[in-house]
Amino acid sequence: MVKILAIGKATQDVFLRSDEFDPHKQGQRLYTELPLGLKMEVEDVTFCTGGNATNVAVTIARQGLDSAYLWGLGEDPASNAILHELDGEGVSTQHVIQQPEYQSGYSVIMIATNGERTILNHRGRAFGRTGRHGFDLGVIKEFDWVYPTSLGDGGLPLLREIVDAAEAGGVKVMLNPAGPELAEPDKLKSILESVEVLCVNKEEMKMIVHGETLEELALHALSYVPVAIVSDGPNGVVATDGKTIVRAGMYEDVPVIDRTGAGDAFASGFLSQWSQGKSLKDSIVFASANSTSVVTKIGAKTGILRKDARLHEMPIHESPVNQRGTK
Repeated sequence: MVKILAIGKATQDVFLRSDEFDPHKQGQRLYTELPLGLKMEVEDVTFCTGGNATNVAVTIARQGLDSAYLWGLGEDPASNAILHELDGEGVSTQHVIQQPEYQSGYSVIMIATNGERTILNHRGRAFGRTGRHGFDLGVIKEFDWVYPTSLGDGGLPLLREIVDAAEAGGVKVMLNPAGPELAEPDKLKSILESVEVLCVNKEEMKMIVHGETLEELALHALSYVPVAIVSDGPNGVVATDGKTIVRAGMYEDVPVIDRTGAGDAFASGFLSQWSQGKSLKDSIVFASANSTSVVTKIGAKTGILRKDARLHEMPIHESPVNQRGTK
C-alpha cells in the first residue's frame, strides 16, 4: 500500500452563512462596514476542521491509502477536535507533537451567497516559545510520498529540511506551496529541483517561470520538476509529465456552496491516483471530481470523495509533448 505523509498546519474552522453576505448587493464586499457594537444575525453556523495538510491527509485516507499527518498541536479544544477527526478518518496521528504551549490554527469563514468567502485567520502556534520546531523529520523515510504545505513560521527553511530528508530517504515530494513559501521565488526554485510534482495556480506559477498561457507555464515548469500542474479556476487546468500534456475544463456544473478546500481536494486527489501509477489523464479526472465534490458542501473535508466513487465524463484533451519547457 502506498504510504503518504502530509505536513503542515491544522485549523478549527467556524463557517458563518447569512443572507447579508451577498456580493450582488455589496459588490465584492461582504459588508459596506462593520460598526463597533453591531450585532448581525447569521442563519447557519458550522464547525469543521481544516488546514491544507489535514485536508490532503483525509483525501489520501478515503482513497484507501496509508495516510499520516505530522505537525505540532496543543491541548486546547480545537487541537483535540482536529486529532479526533483525523483519527476517525483513519489518518495516523502518531507523529503529531502535542504540547500545552502549542495551539492549532483557528479560522472564522464568512460564506457569501455565491460560495466565495472571507476568512479571518489565526495561524496558530506550532513552534513553542523557542521559535524552533521539534518535529522528527527522520520519519519521512518511512513513506513513499511526502506532501508539505502551509508550514507557518517554518516557511522555506522548514520546507528545505523536509525536501532534503525526503531526498535522502528516496521519498517523492508533491508540493502545493502556500504564501510564505512563494514569497521568495528564487529560493523556492532551488528546492523545486528535488520535487516530483508541483501544483499551483496560474498567478503562482508566474512567480516561478515565464509564460502567459497555462500550457506555456506548465511546459516551462518542466525545467524544475518532472510533473507540473497549473490551474486557473473556471478556466480549467493544464498538467504535463514531459511526455503528454493534458488540458481539462470544468468537471461538472454544480451549485457552489463553499469553495474552501477546493485546491487541496484537487491536488490531493491527483496525488492519490498518481502515486498508485494511474495515468496523468485519469489522475486529473479524479482530482477535478474531488474538487467539484468539495465545493458542494460546507467545509473542506465533507465532500471529499471515497474510494470507488462514480466519476462522470469531463472535457479533457491529451496530446504528446514535442519539447520540454525552458526556465
